[in-house]
Order: sequence, then C-alpha cells, then structure tokens
Amino acid sequence: QVQLVESGGGLVQAGGSLRLSCAAFGGTFSTYAMGWFRQAPGKERKFVASISWDSRRTTYVDSVKGRFTISRDNAKNTVYLQMDSLKPEDTALYYCSRERWPRGLGTHTINFASWGQGTQVTVSL
Repeated sequence: QVQLVESGGGLVQAGGSLRLSCAAFGGTFSTYAMGWFRQAPGKERKFVASISWDSRRTTYVDSVKGRFTISRDNAKNTVYLQMDSLKPEDTALYYCSRERWPRGLGTHTINFASWGQGTQVTVSL
C-alpha cells in the first residue's frame, strides 16, 4: 500500500508562513485526489484542504480560505500545503491523505483513507 510522509512543520509566529510537503511511496499517486487534515490535542481530526486527481479542483475549509494553498507535483509524487498568515488556531498535527478511489475530486472527506505520520505545526502569538 501507499506510504505517505509529511514534512515541513515547525514553530512559527502568528502571521508567518510554512510550506508542508507530503511524499507518496509505493503506490499510485497521480490518479488520486489528495487532502490535508489536521488534529489539535484533544480534538478530532478535521479536513483542511484537498486537490482533485487532475488538479482541476481544490477545496478548502472556510477557516483557511485565502490563507492556505494546496498544490501537487505528480512528477515528484508530492502534494503541498502552502500556509500563509498563520494563526494560533492553526496549531495542530497536520496529516496528508489519499482518497480511496482513483480519479476523484477530493470533495468527500470520508473517502480519504491513507494517512501519513503527521507533521507538527505550532503557531505562537
């Protein structure tokens, strides 16, 4: 099965930026929608952003619209999350995920089934 490895997290002050990366190994990547989720301590994992298999559609949770940008580079089997204007409430462990079935839009969050180990993002005041 596909293995997902997230990286790029860190500690940043409010208003700063981070770029997260998620590399896929050992499985199909280019024909699957990819998504980013995050989980704060003591809270459930929630959807952040997704990109369709063909990059024609991107979806974001309202709280990150205008601040986060999801993209993908199929040649590198990698999906990115550019995070700008970070806020303390963005603090969480960020995970990437692959949709269950190929050639999807990534708009149905319950269809994401593969997860990486996560990368920590901490935003301070």
